[in-house]
Amino acid sequence: MKRRKGFFSISAVAEMFSVHPQTVRLYEKEGLITPKRSDGNTRLFSEEDVNRLEEIIFLTHELGINLAGVEMILKLKKQIKKLQNEMNKAFKETEDELTKQEEVSKQLIKRNANKLMHIKAAQNVQLEQRKENPTGGTEKDDDTVWEIDYEEE
Repeated sequence: MKRRKGFFSISAVAEMFSVHPQTVRLYEKEGLITPKRSDGNTRLFSEEDVNRLEEIIFLTHELGINLAGVEMILKLKKQIKKLQNEMNKAFKETEDELTKQEEVSKQLIKRNANKLMHIKAAQNVQLEQRKENPTGGTEKDDDTVWEIDYEEE
């Protein structure tokens, strides 16, 4: 039987998986599935319900797991999904923070590189002045003091 989007009756779902409708009712009674109800109190199985039922039937009929085990497996799967979402969120936040830090570091490197270029240019000017006036003249080359300001961030 080919599945269509929408809601399915209990008989259609039971036929889909070759199980007795009472088996489907048992899974509902145990809280493993919770189909919606119509105004007339008829069970309406959504695509999600059908997928969950398929998983339950696989675990019970194919793997031989009892209903308590199925319940634990479904709870653990839900927990795993929640934890995975939390991890993905944490990874995204960390990636965003690293991107911000990378940009700040690049700006700091650029600013410091510009400062060093200015210092180098000033040194080159002094060297040129010394070359032009090798005898010392009126300038005192030995008294030159270099001061570098470092900005703290």
